[in-house]
Amino acid sequence: MKKFVSWIACFAAISLLVSCQEKQAISIMPCPVSVEETGKVFKLSEKLNFKAAGSEEVQQIAGFLKTDLSQRSGLTFKESEGARSIVLTIDQAVLPQHPEGYQISVTENQVTLKANSCAGLFYATKTLSQLMQIQTFGLGFPTCEIEDYPRFAYRGAMLDVCRHFFDVDDVKRYIDLISDIKLNTLHLHLSDDQGWRIEIKSWPELTNIGGKCQVGEGDGGFYTQEQFAEIVRYAAERQITIVPEIDMPGHTNAVLSSYAELNPDGKKKEPYRDIKVGFSTLDTSNELTYKLIDDVIREISALCPGPYFHIGGDECNKTEKDEYVKFMNRVMQMVHKYGKRVIGWEELANAEVDSESIVQLWRGKENAVIGLAKGAKVLASPAGHCYLDMQYDSTSYIGLHWIGYVEVDKAYNWDPSEFLEVGDDRIVGVESPLWTETVVTFDDIEYLVFPRLVGHAEIGWSPRESRNWEGYQSRLVRYASRMEADGVDFYRSPLVPWK
Repeated sequence: MKKFVSWIACFAAISLLVSCQEKQAISIMPCPVSVEETGKVFKLSEKLNFKAAGSEEVQQIAGFLKTDLSQRSGLTFKESEGARSIVLTIDQAVLPQHPEGYQISVTENQVTLKANSCAGLFYATKTLSQLMQIQTFGLGFPTCEIEDYPRFAYRGAMLDVCRHFFDVDDVKRYIDLISDIKLNTLHLHLSDDQGWRIEIKSWPELTNIGGKCQVGEGDGGFYTQEQFAEIVRYAAERQITIVPEIDMPGHTNAVLSSYAELNPDGKKKEPYRDIKVGFSTLDTSNELTYKLIDDVIREISALCPGPYFHIGGDECNKTEKDEYVKFMNRVMQMVHKYGKRVIGWEELANAEVDSESIVQLWRGKENAVIGLAKGAKVLASPAGHCYLDMQYDSTSYIGLHWIGYVEVDKAYNWDPSEFLEVGDDRIVGVESPLWTETVVTFDDIEYLVFPRLVGHAEIGWSPRESRNWEGYQSRLVRYASRMEADGVDFYRSPLVPWK
């Protein structure tokens, strides 16, 4: 009997060891489609060659990877004859049905990253960087085979720079952080009641006057066209498309405070520093309004090579519905004229949307269902799960809670197709908006965004069947050490067993 008990104890110990080893296994955010571990380690050393044949963009991606691994490992890599290699290759035969997909093969002597596009190759480098889990594997990568590709084509974050302005360096920092979790879109909310944030050369007062205000105290600010082009370039190098938004016909007090002739009474509105919404509207009967809009779309479209232009359209309480529909129909034609695809907040579904239109759900299903019935695609941003400006709980030092509190589990435990009760083919993707009424510093951004955005990134990327809260928590704990290394001031939810 004692022998039997001892064998039970031994078996339990072995089981515990296996369990612990499983907890130490490869941990990637977002969760990849397929990972096969082979039980050994590729050791990093200063003698390591980075081989990237092909275009300048491929060479640049290899350079990003080399810099990232050097900073995270503390090693200074030196090209050396006969040294082991990390090889980056564009191969059209790799996952041809998945334009952002990639494959990684890690053996003891070589790491190979393959993709059919530069986007896929870039995402492969992000996964490889996460494989260097120093506490588990030391300075190296676990040997493995990975195949991976995203669930949705559009995986985005939105940054409101109107309520509080954030400069070019802040936006670049945000781009760096969201690219690490394989997001591919940054939606910039560039105009609102409180401020106009992008230079329009044909209408200079938009920034001379409209750009000099924000919520509460402070002088606001704006991007020159040269600065905005730099943001677009920096994002593109990191496989992120900038989506510009000019909100209309509501949320337009900054415009109305800049040009008296756009107001029905010919008088400028006073600058606005509060956060209430729904009180402003463009004069939809004034042809000068459409001249301004055409010029704005033309100038911004010339700066943004991406396919999208966001025309807002939400909370237009001062615009009659018939006038709203006529206005949005006309503006959509302007967007098409400049070769862009229209995105609008969910109220846009009441206009003449079609299969090329994207309706951004934010409040509920009603307008999204209307849009879907007309053939439009939906961009899922349900506020109760996706709005990053919501407080985590009553103790959050910043944020709002008009839709309720959004803890880390609530941000993760939902699914776009289940929410809308439609197939993935009707959903263009997922986007996480951060409105900045209470957000003043970049630390504020980091606190509200992370770790909730990490969960949203996984919803947009990973197969639905591979996602579960328990596994996610375990990987999030691992990812926290990466956020700490990157200086991210993230929220330590009591629902997550942080180390």
